[in-house]
Amino acid sequence: MSDHPALHAATKSGAPVICLYVLDDAAGRAPGGAARWWLAQSLRALGADVAARGGSFVLRKGPAARVIADLARESGAGGVYWNAVAQAQHQAIEKQLEAALAKLGVDSQSFPGDLLVPPAAIRNKEGRGMRVFTPFWRRVLSLGDPPKPLPAPKELRPASKVTGDTLESWKLEPTTPDWAGGLRDTWTPGETSARARLRDFLKHAARGYVRDRDRPDHKGTSGLSPHLRFGELSPRQVWHAARFAAAENPAIGSGIEKFLSELGWREFCRHLLHDHPNLATENLQTSFDDFPWKSDKKALTAWQRGRTGYPIVDAGLRELWHTGVMHNRVRMVVASFLIKHLLIDWRDGEAWFWDTLVDADAGSNPANWQWVAGCGADAAPYFRVFNPVLQGEKFDPDGTYVRRWVPELKDMPAKLIHQPWQATPIELASAGITLGKTYPQPIVDHAKGRERALAAYAKIRKG
Repeated sequence: MSDHPALHAATKSGAPVICLYVLDDAAGRAPGGAARWWLAQSLRALGADVAARGGSFVLRKGPAARVIADLARESGAGGVYWNAVAQAQHQAIEKQLEAALAKLGVDSQSFPGDLLVPPAAIRNKEGRGMRVFTPFWRRVLSLGDPPKPLPAPKELRPASKVTGDTLESWKLEPTTPDWAGGLRDTWTPGETSARARLRDFLKHAARGYVRDRDRPDHKGTSGLSPHLRFGELSPRQVWHAARFAAAENPAIGSGIEKFLSELGWREFCRHLLHDHPNLATENLQTSFDDFPWKSDKKALTAWQRGRTGYPIVDAGLRELWHTGVMHNRVRMVVASFLIKHLLIDWRDGEAWFWDTLVDADAGSNPANWQWVAGCGADAAPYFRVFNPVLQGEKFDPDGTYVRRWVPELKDMPAKLIHQPWQATPIELASAGITLGKTYPQPIVDHAKGRERALAAYAKIRKG
């Protein structure tokens, strides 16, 4: 409820306020399973917060423009306020809503609330959005600090009773089977938890962020991405809290700058989505439209289940299934493996992440997959094929991360844990491992996979 410009304006009007959440799966991309679980918890927390302030919280499902206009008519509302989302589907709904409310004689106002700067403020000389991050971020920084975040209302005037759906009727949470146990163990959705996590990161982890952010065996990242994804924190809140922390403690300055640049990458991806609404389905670089992807359901399933035979890849995918997130460095390795070692279409990996990530963001998720594939904005060079063994040895040198998520390898010595197929029969036996049974053999040879990937990329470069 903090830094919510629409809510702030509504409460300043002095009128009773109805806080409405509309579930409209046609308004943008429908959330995947893990995100739906988060949404349910987040709405419970929000409903409790609104109630504690004396307000009215209503849930309704259906086409957003129609649902909101219907409630405005039922309640005799004098005004409708919302935070704008700079995505094509949301902008289309806004226009429909404005027209419907105008027919009812109801005032409407929208406010920026999801970005640091509006896309219109970051254009190149041709008036198009920027496709390279560094100049984009330099432009954002040149605009100075974004507006300071707004406080949450201390109290809300309740409106007359209006009906709504029960959260349970939406069936956002899994039941049979209930696969969300790991999510419950890992996360506490809601604004209170989000603010506490931000404070904890700035107090403890920001100092070592530059060093530790690439280490999946360390607690070096902020863990704020799902809270940002669901609006429990705004990017302006994160920005100003980080700047204040750096001013109070200059020793963490370099960590804060790097952390804010990661917030900037989220911004960059959202701006890309604004300019390219089909980011999840269409290559930004059309030369990739003829890329010779392989259809290999067996390999895709092995990848999804964390059974590739490459420990760092398998650890990441198992972490994802259990917690709904994956360490960012490992995401790159895992994505590169699917795309380049297996030559499976990046869209298949993006769809899996969309369904299993609690922080699945409509901008960042496809933009990051396209970046790894080489077909996106500011893309990684085509010849960059992550070696999963070397990545594991560099960023998880003791095997701590792998031991946690691939417990069948817990007794493997550190020098072999990222390539167990190199162990002698005696070493495998002492670690209790039978390759091909207790842990899979690699489903593809790294050198051959890299060679095949480079050959495939060479074909489209020639074309």
